[in-house]
This record gives sequence, C-alpha cells and structure tokens, in this order.
Amino acid sequence: MTDNENKTAEAFKKLYEITNTLTSENGCPWDKDQTALSLRRDLIEESFEVSDAVTSKDAPHVKEELGDVLFNVMLMASTFEKSEEFTLSQIIEMVSEKLIRRHPHVFKDSEGFSEMTGAVKDSKTVLSQWDRIKENIEGRKGESVLDSVPEDFPPLLKAYKYVSKAAKKGFTWKNADEAKAKLKEELNEIQDAVNSVEGVKKSSAEIPFTVSSSNKKLEEAQLNLEEEIGDSFLALVNYSRMLGVDPMIALDHANRKFSKRFRAVEKEINKAEKKGKDITLEDMCRHWNDAKKKK
Repeated sequence: MTDNENKTAEAFKKLYEITNTLTSENGCPWDKDQTALSLRRDLIEESFEVSDAVTSKDAPHVKEELGDVLFNVMLMASTFEKSEEFTLSQIIEMVSEKLIRRHPHVFKDSEGFSEMTGAVKDSKTVLSQWDRIKENIEGRKGESVLDSVPEDFPPLLKAYKYVSKAAKKGFTWKNADEAKAKLKEELNEIQDAVNSVEGVKKSSAEIPFTVSSSNKKLEEAQLNLEEEIGDSFLALVNYSRMLGVDPMIALDHANRKFSKRFRAVEKEINKAEKKGKDITLEDMCRHWNDAKKKK
C-alpha cells in the first residue's frame, strides 16, 4: 500500500470507531436516538451543501461538507449494523463488486464482460453498456424503463430522469430546435388556458383557486391551466436536456442569482422605509439592475 492508502485506511478506521463510540451505550444521546428514517433529511441536506460548496468553487468548504456526508453515511450504516440487517463492510463489498461488474472495459475478470459489444471509447458507450449490465446481468429490467426512477424523487429531478430514460428508447426529438418548438407550443397553450380562466370568472375580483366550490367552471379551467403549466415545465426540462443543461443545476444557479440580487434590493427597501419614504417598483428595478452589474 502507498503512504496515502495507509493514511486513508487509518482515517476511515478512526471515523468508524468514533461513530461506534457516539452510538454506544455511553455515547451521545442524539446519535443514539437516530434511525435510518430520521437520518434521511440530514443526508439529503448535507449532499446539497456539498453541491453548494462545489458550485461556489470553495475547496476547503467542499472538504468539510464531504466529511459531513461521509459521517451521515457511516451513522446510517451503523443503525443497520446494530439491528443486524447488514454491516458497513457488506456495503463496501457490494459497491466494490458492482463497480467491477459494471466496468468490464477496465476490469477484465468482470462479470459484465459478456455485455461488451466492442471498444469503449466514450461516456455514451459506457452508459449504454451500464444499462445492459443492469438489465441482463443484474436482472433489473422492469416492465418500463421508467420503473428505475424512484417515486420519491422531487418533481423536477423525476421529470429530467423520465425524459432521459425515454430518450434512451428513441422517444425524443431529432434535435433541440424541435424540442424548442414544442416548448413554444406548450407556452401558447398556457395562454389559451389563461384566457379560459378569465372567461369563466364571475367577476374580476374572483380568485381562481385550483379548487373552487363556488364556481365549478372556474375550477375546471384552473385545473386545465395547472396541467398546461406542468406540460410546459416538462417541455422545458426536455429542451434543457437536449442542450446538455441539467435543469436542476440551472435552476439552482438562478435561485442563487435571485437571492443575491433581491437581498441588495431589500436593503434599499429597508433604507427607504426607515426614512419614511415610499419606494416604487421602478426604484426596485433600478436597484436590481445595479445589483446585476456587480459580480
């Protein structure tokens, strides 16, 4: 083993021992109380914090957050060890075997070697081979390619996975321009649905809630609008995919920009309020544009 490999093994052993101490009878009350179910949220949150640090290109922060994710994995694994369902070593062995099986172009004794159809020279070939191994060697072929997408995925992630899986079956536009045309079509249908909502209002003051017991026509029109907006989201996700853009990362970037710029606008709003002055939307837009100019 190299010096780095020895240090890694020692550090991993130390973290394993610390985790066991924290969850032991004389350990930390909080750590002892945790279950796999209670730790789900923490694992998700820590993963997002890693993503945030990576996006910010803050290497020291990435290192810290990866450590938090690793501890959460160890802590969750310990709950299953204590219930004697499986051990951390079994987790590591299983993922190691999977990696060897799914990379026959790297590991020549791989069980997945039978699914190689030729030289593997790019990522696209690797992913295609990966899918064949999952289906033919691991027996993960369901009734639909969509079966592998977890039901609990957030809607945006699920949409991206769905259209990506469908594309692997050939159900996709020939090019991004066709996907863009579909997006425009869906946006036009939103406007038609908006017009329908406006057409069945009993008064201009009536709010078109999705469920409206007092105006059934408005309820139906609003549900149709909701459906059309959903279709537009899906079309935009597909258009993003065809442009090589992950919509979740793109939206996260937009959220960051909005947060930074609005906070700058909000400071100006608060300054005006303290002075007893009114601030107009035009003023806010001016402050927003000033914030845009700042990197």
